[in-house]
Amino acid sequence: MGDKLWGGRFVGRTDPLMERFSSSFSFDRRLWAADIAATAAHVRVLARGGYLNQVEAQKILKALEEIKGEIASGRLPLEGEWEDIHSFLLARLEKKVGRPARKVHAGRSRNDLIALDLRLYLREKTEEITGLLADLQSALVLKGEETADVIIPAYTHLQRAQPVSFAHHLLAYVEMLERDKERLGDARKRLEVLPSGAAAVAGTSLDLDLKLMARLLGFRRLAANSMDAVSDRDFVLEIMSALALAGLHFSRLAEELVLWSSAEFSFIRLGEAFCTGSSYLPQKRNPDAAELVRGKTGRLLGNFTALFTVIKGLPLAYNRDLQEDKQPLFDTVDTVSDCAAILIRLVESMELNRPRLKRLEEEDYGAAPELAEFLVKKGRPFQEAHRIVGRMVLKALESGRRLRGMSVEEMQEFCPDFDAAAFKLISAGHRLDTRVTLPASHPRRIKANLRRWKKTLGAGRRGKKK
Repeated sequence: MGDKLWGGRFVGRTDPLMERFSSSFSFDRRLWAADIAATAAHVRVLARGGYLNQVEAQKILKALEEIKGEIASGRLPLEGEWEDIHSFLLARLEKKVGRPARKVHAGRSRNDLIALDLRLYLREKTEEITGLLADLQSALVLKGEETADVIIPAYTHLQRAQPVSFAHHLLAYVEMLERDKERLGDARKRLEVLPSGAAAVAGTSLDLDLKLMARLLGFRRLAANSMDAVSDRDFVLEIMSALALAGLHFSRLAEELVLWSSAEFSFIRLGEAFCTGSSYLPQKRNPDAAELVRGKTGRLLGNFTALFTVIKGLPLAYNRDLQEDKQPLFDTVDTVSDCAAILIRLVESMELNRPRLKRLEEEDYGAAPELAEFLVKKGRPFQEAHRIVGRMVLKALESGRRLRGMSVEEMQEFCPDFDAAAFKLISAGHRLDTRVTLPASHPRRIKANLRRWKKTLGAGRRGKKK
């Protein structure tokens, strides 16, 4: 594993099993860019304090840029038996510049360095994921524009409740995803705390210009307590919690895509590129992509629970248990990113079964609430109106008919207040424009919401990406 950063106090070798057991390089190597950025800023601070001369500092900074380029291009593979990414990078730096590389770790510990690396990494990743969430919102909005004229049943208890615009249904998920973006943005505010200067636990006697460090790395605040700075993982848990909730929303959308694409619902057809077949049943076209998104939600919750459990009983300050923060965090970041990306493609590929949905307009009793409210407008108490319309529905069911098949005279047998206007409610197909409250599925309001979201999200955002 090379020379240990902590090897001076030890005379014997670490047991090989212990080396494998304790190594984090296999997963923390993804922090290489953050670690190089943190080290470059630290070098400038050391130079400002006189702990590195300008020649040494420039030589080290140049070498760090070279290492960054080597890793990014694949010329320097992140492999080998190393304790962690910090050891790997410092060894590579020493190979390039020699003895001055050994000065770089002055005034810092791996404890405050890893806290800094994680903050830098998550600042970048939360921004990327926020962009993916916005892309998914855009896909839903664009699909809503294509299908704003289509009416589908809205469900409660998985029983048909009232008709809504398909676009209105999709916009519900746009609202959920906006809350997810807001939660990530709020969490990022508490991410912007520089832990440098905490060193291992109690700070350092070196006079480090931490305000310069904060400016170089773009942090808004300095940590006020060294013990909290090195042991705090609230920001990790908070972001993982927000991402688990985003995954929950992904899962709800995925579940509806699975249901809607089934033969029993037959509302939509998903793109073949995101479905698979059966090794035994030749006729199958399975919505595997949506099912996988639904299934991965369990991992997100499990990752959060695992880290929460690791941290819950730790005494201050840093403990090696905290090495266990990275694998669940990285898996959560990867899982959410992958799920968002595949859902974007799924939504884009989705085609509506318009003939089927048109037939459904004629089959259900979605006008019943409007009939009850018609009687309310005539002065009847809602509970009484509810009972009257409920008896009408029961009569229609028993006779194998639909509400829209009743004449005005038949309606008046249940209540004399019914007239031609009430008959029009059930005979002219579903009327969404009778719903006047702000969040209702009213055609004019749906179009306004689609325009608003399109403007908010920025048309063609995904097309602007390289």
